[in-house]
Amino acid sequence: MSLQSYRAALRIRGVPSSLLLMFVVRLPMTAAGLTMTLHVVSELGMGYGAAGLVGAVTTGGTALGAPLLGRFFDRYGLRPVIAVCAIASTVYWLTASHLPYVALLCTALPAGLLAIPAGPVGKQILAALVPERQRRSVFSLDTVSVELSFMIGPALGIGIATAFSGTVALSAIGICFGVGGLLLWLMNPPIRNSDEIGAGELYRPRLRQWVNRSLIATWLTAFGALFVLIGTELSALAVLRASGNVELTGVVIAVICLASLIGGLVYGAASRTPSQRTLMFLLAALLIPVAVLDEPWWLLAIALIPSNLVCAPTLAATSEAVSRLAPPQVRGTAMGLQDSSVRLGLAVGNPAIGLVIDHGSASWGFAASGLVGVVIAGVAMLLVGFSTTSKPAAPRESKQRTRAPR
Repeated sequence: MSLQSYRAALRIRGVPSSLLLMFVVRLPMTAAGLTMTLHVVSELGMGYGAAGLVGAVTTGGTALGAPLLGRFFDRYGLRPVIAVCAIASTVYWLTASHLPYVALLCTALPAGLLAIPAGPVGKQILAALVPERQRRSVFSLDTVSVELSFMIGPALGIGIATAFSGTVALSAIGICFGVGGLLLWLMNPPIRNSDEIGAGELYRPRLRQWVNRSLIATWLTAFGALFVLIGTELSALAVLRASGNVELTGVVIAVICLASLIGGLVYGAASRTPSQRTLMFLLAALLIPVAVLDEPWWLLAIALIPSNLVCAPTLAATSEAVSRLAPPQVRGTAMGLQDSSVRLGLAVGNPAIGLVIDHGSASWGFAASGLVGVVIAGVAMLLVGFSTTSKPAAPRESKQRTRAPR
């Protein structure tokens, strides 16, 4: 393992600025969920179920919209799509605090459909800038950036809402969406490189020509990873609430985010790593024992570290696989479908593990999340065979990469 791979990736023109740009674009997204929940509960006087329904509808809209927006990226390029999404997101979040609950719920679906697809766009940009053999490192850095945004964004949103009001916090999120979208539009980074644009530019393969078992297994792995992760967070919150330590939730979440960040950095620097499906299996299997290690709170935090060490590596591995398996002409669609898989994992995992907790105990949520994750990893393995390692791409002669037309 060496940090040389990171230094080499960061020396590629456009990579550092793109990573920073996507961090800025993602930040309001990570703050949006908890801030909206606090607004619905505190300022609209509704319950957590009502707040969760707004979040579920928004997530469902994003899951539906991601592959459609990805297709528009493939067909029309970055700027037109980002302009529409940035305007829609800014208007929604600036007006959200002034809407009654029913109107808020009705506008949540189109808001999700037109949310800036920061995840798929960021991965497309990095795939265009970086040769295939270096994508493992750069996708690991991107996943670490996501972890940092989740450590900072929600705390900022809640802090502003607490210090001022939910209206100020939601408006600040809207302004940040506008600023992030404007920066992305102005910088206009490439989503395909010059090597990928040529004779095949006008040819867009049909869905059945490029969707294969490997890609389906990758999307299934992304779904399973987020099912396990949302189940982990929900179960941790339930356990801490049941033991009277709900105020320590932020500390526990920070510990698992830090573990994931460290795991991502190690994964990106490694020359040989487990396959995405093996990582997914470990993510799920290492969570099951937490069901009996849930008290006291510090033991829970320690018990969650092993599973979360493979969190960022699992997500980075799926991104790397999609960038490699999908033809460049449809990479936006493929990345959009991956984002949909992630959103569906969140949307399905939240109520499913919630039911387990409601009808069993808080600690059962860890076991249920892990067992479902193990089954999903097994199905993904059956789809493509039981490969346990991911080999690095064979070295190739470097080609001069120029900034491609958008």
